[in-house]
Amino acid sequence: RMGIYVITGASSGIGAKTAEILRERGHEVVNIDLKDGDIEANLATKEGRAGAIAELHERYPEGIDAMICNAGVSGGKVPISLIISLNYFGATEMAKGVRDLLEKKGGSCVITSSNSIAQGAARMDVAGMLNNQADEDRILELVKDVDPAVGHVYYASTKYALARWVRRMSPDWGSRGVRLNAIAPGNVRTAMTANMLPEQRAAMEAIPVPTHFGEEPLMEPIEIANAMAFIASPEASGINGVVLFVDGGTDALLNSEKVY
Repeated sequence: RMGIYVITGASSGIGAKTAEILRERGHEVVNIDLKDGDIEANLATKEGRAGAIAELHERYPEGIDAMICNAGVSGGKVPISLIISLNYFGATEMAKGVRDLLEKKGGSCVITSSNSIAQGAARMDVAGMLNNQADEDRILELVKDVDPAVGHVYYASTKYALARWVRRMSPDWGSRGVRLNAIAPGNVRTAMTANMLPEQRAAMEAIPVPTHFGEEPLMEPIEIANAMAFIASPEASGINGVVLFVDGGTDALLNSEKVY
């Protein structure tokens, strides 16, 4: 059946490819993005999120089938405050804001995390602050003077906190008929990786992707988008609370003894 799929950050990269796949399957797709969106909103701000959530309630009072919280920014050249407010709060607040619409249709929510959560870069104090305090204004005040050069650490920390948020919330959401999962992509050929600093690119290329062995270690957006479209769909009705690594086997290579 035709569904209504809402995706944040679908103007480019993984989000755009996911939107393309879903539209090809006959679904209605709503892109919420800063530019070129069906709904244009700055999800790094409380006002932007509130406006987008209100717009969705106005357009779809009968509910939506899926919410894919994909908008995000990588570390390296942006303020730490943007990494925190867009990656973490831009995802969790949008998800919470449309849960009632998802409940109406027994829908699902997918959050974009990252396979960097398994590579030791995340700071547990930062992730813990996001998960346990979640006072956005206070956290932004605490990080306002942090050097953007350590952005990757904060990127990994926000993505770790997102994966943990999904795990924590999924039993409750599931009991209300809404599945909640995360996708943890590897390094993908997008505008985000095109803007990497030279040292970040060197670090990325030092970690092989088994399915791309001997090739440039960047996955294509469609490899992630196919998994995202599946896990958001009714075909994945038994999957809830999962952090699905879609990284060509990199996590298994680095953490082969960890089965759970």
